[in-house]
Amino acid sequence: MDRLARIALLAVALVAVAIGVDGLQRRLANPDEGRYSEISREMVQSGDWVTPRLDGLKYFEKPPLQYWATAAAFEAFGENEVTARLYVAACGLLTLLVAAFTAGRLGTAGTSIATALALLCSPYFMALGTIVTLDMGVTLWITAAVCAFLLAEDAHDRGARPAHGWLAIAWTAMALAVLSKGLIGIVFPAAAVFFHMVLRRDLSVLKRLGWWYGLPIFLAISVPWFVAVSRANPEFAHFFFVHEHFERFLTHEARRVQPWWFFLPIVAFGFLPWTLALPGAIHDAWAAEAGRRFQPLRVMLAWCAVVILFFSMSGSKLPAYVLPVFPMLAIVLGRHLAHAPTRRLALWAAAGAMLAIPLAIAAFVMDRGGSDPWTLSLYSAAKPWALAGTAALLAGGIAGSLLLRREHRWPGLAAVALASLLLIYGIERGYEALTPRQSGWAVAQAMKPYLTPRTRLYSVNHYDQTVPFYIGRTVTLVNYHDEFELGEKAEPWKVIADTGKFAQDWLRPGDAMAIMQPGTYDNFRRQGLPMQVLHEDPRRVLVRKP
Repeated sequence: MDRLARIALLAVALVAVAIGVDGLQRRLANPDEGRYSEISREMVQSGDWVTPRLDGLKYFEKPPLQYWATAAAFEAFGENEVTARLYVAACGLLTLLVAAFTAGRLGTAGTSIATALALLCSPYFMALGTIVTLDMGVTLWITAAVCAFLLAEDAHDRGARPAHGWLAIAWTAMALAVLSKGLIGIVFPAAAVFFHMVLRRDLSVLKRLGWWYGLPIFLAISVPWFVAVSRANPEFAHFFFVHEHFERFLTHEARRVQPWWFFLPIVAFGFLPWTLALPGAIHDAWAAEAGRRFQPLRVMLAWCAVVILFFSMSGSKLPAYVLPVFPMLAIVLGRHLAHAPTRRLALWAAAGAMLAIPLAIAAFVMDRGGSDPWTLSLYSAAKPWALAGTAALLAGGIAGSLLLRREHRWPGLAAVALASLLLIYGIERGYEALTPRQSGWAVAQAMKPYLTPRTRLYSVNHYDQTVPFYIGRTVTLVNYHDEFELGEKAEPWKVIADTGKFAQDWLRPGDAMAIMQPGTYDNFRRQGLPMQVLHEDPRRVLVRKP
């Protein structure tokens, strides 16, 4: 690798770090960022690290690993957007490093670097590295478990000593995956073992899993919290294991119904600008291992197919569910980028750059339509950033294609990666311009001058996930259920069942504020309920009792 290539790769690394750090500072957005940050904040405030709570109510939809990590960050560094995103960002970086390291151990140093570039190019992976959801955390631990298992088998295949260290890592990572998002932390690593046995046609793999030390490691890490939370909350076990896993998967109870092909375009465009290179990379990786006894790339590809199929069959679909396939596909794509003929890569880079044109058209018309003027003004502010990002993708993709045609592999790949990173930055800054729509920060700022420890706070027919985090207080829910149904049944005295009872409670002595949607406020205004408006926009109204 020549000096120019090293400089180009260093530039990519520095730009990626700068964009990642900048992304940590955005206002928290609804719903996920507010929800998971607030659960961690309440954990710190209450001192109860066993029973997760959201808005003061029991919340058992997910296990606590990310809550613990973020709560620890809050205690160490204070409660703000950056510390709320630290764990997610760290998981994203570690996932990239795990994938790159595995690619290097199973392939070459060039494959390792190209795998890292493939993930850095992925707008989807990079975006989710600065958004507070649970998906990047579980992606890290599942990736670590599967990769550690494959590295253990690689050591066995080469006749090395028993890979107890890799297997211990695999068992540990699997336990942490369970504490991140439940039973998929077992199911998905087990699927990798299954496909390895099928492709190898050898059941003796089961004897090499280090059960005698791995199972105790797994149980020691994963079981204590489940025992503790079940003892403290008898309703937990049925809700978590039956409702959250089987009912959500088998039914439309979660109201996240999507077509069966929902995840396919997410995976395809998630690897922009190398989307069109992905089919060839998959074909070449599968063909390269024909006739071999150890086939790690085929295991990864079969595993990715099953993960996508698994979530496609689910009655509940959210875009981030499919994130765990990205590191494995990046390893496959990285191998292709490192070894395919540069002229072929130049063609795919140019084709990927052309995909910037429909993106630019979409960005150009984003502030048109029938929405309200306030929202349209926000989209108008976001549009220049989105257009700048698509222009960078187009220019960088063309530059990368020209370099690849001249057989400058690494400078060409670096140029494409820089273009993709600038696209991500443009989208990120555009999204930041939409903050007033996506976040309750402005509402929280309007509340603070009037907020005292005795102020009663209500959220009527509505719940803004970010407001409690920004004011450091919970609110009383009025006629609102959704994900709070279990908590409201367990502690009904903490909520108000209907708006009639709220109107009575509003009038009792003492200071009070309430958040509601404009239609709800209009109804109360017609009823003559005394309310002073402190903040109003098309999505929410904040009122104070005069």
